Amino acid sequence: MSEAQATATADEAADGGEAVVRDQDDLSLVRRMQEGRERIVEEIRKVIIGQHEIVDELLIALFAGGHCLVTGVPGLAKTLLIKTVADILQVRFSRIQFTPDLMPADVVGSEVVEEVDGQRSLKFVAGPIFTNILLADEINRTPPKTQSALLEAMEERQVTAAGRTHPMSAPFFVLATQNPIELEGTYPLPEAQLDRFMFKIELDYLSESDEVTVVSTTTQTYDNPLSHPLSGEDILDFQRIARQVPAAEAVIRYAVRLVHASRPHSPTSPQFIKDWISWGAGIRASQNLILAGKVRALLSGRFNVSYGDVRALAPSILRHRILLNFHAEAERVTTDQVITRLLEAVPAPAAELED
Repeated sequence: MSEAQATATADEAADGGEAVVRDQDDLSLVRRMQEGRERIVEEIRKVIIGQHEIVDELLIALFAGGHCLVTGVPGLAKTLLIKTVADILQVRFSRIQFTPDLMPADVVGSEVVEEVDGQRSLKFVAGPIFTNILLADEINRTPPKTQSALLEAMEERQVTAAGRTHPMSAPFFVLATQNPIELEGTYPLPEAQLDRFMFKIELDYLSESDEVTVVSTTTQTYDNPLSHPLSGEDILDFQRIARQVPAAEAVIRYAVRLVHASRPHSPTSPQFIKDWISWGAGIRASQNLILAGKVRALLSGRFNVSYGDVRALAPSILRHRILLNFHAEAERVTTDQVITRLLEAVPAPAAELED
């Protein structure tokens, strides 16, 4: 896309108003964002085989400033994927292996007594949460008391300890993993914790050809060092430019209508929602649909959010925010099946559907 075409596209996206993404600096930043995404994907493919949609959603969350919960059975490279992304980016990285005996102080830090020149005072020793990318490995293995240590940091980008507030460094992402099939020694994540994740990404088994490639690659000597195409400052620039992408009121209204329809007590919800759902998605779902849609639009070479962006991102944004009731579980209905039917029940204008 040429600069003239990009500017024209931005003008059209503004729908008669002043185009936001149009000056040379912004256009250059958008190109850098698109190129950076391609370079990151290229580096990830040196380590991770397949899972292309999963990688795309993970990068959308990073560029939007959101957190991700990655679920999948053992051996699908959940932890490896997150570690690889952290290795590629020039940012600080911490990993916490969540266990039943982990305490909140092990996550956020604690105050210790420090003696200097005979004078004793309390000094705050920061925990591993003070980083740029935090890998919360097997987050559902720790009790809710310790899980709650992440709530303030994930939402407000700060930690309060002993009455003092300590700001987090930017950017800050929590990338958590959990195993959905193990129940022994695990604790369900509270809804307040789940709602703070922009995406719940589900890894599935690889295809036979991809699995052959993985086995062949990992059972021989392999040395292909990763490069570092982006820094933390780049990520912050991408987050800033993404928020400047215009979203038409009709698209925002569609995202809100979709979220409202997921609530069983809403007058607009379909009958199957009333039959199968205890609680629907909250306002963060609407916000995340639009914000993530802005990033997806830029990475696709567009300067406006489409209905197609909202629909494509809906499963990963809604699946952890919709709570099934007993009737749905008895009928073996899954959350993804509910979301599929919801997208059919709340269609977007056909002329505007685009990916």
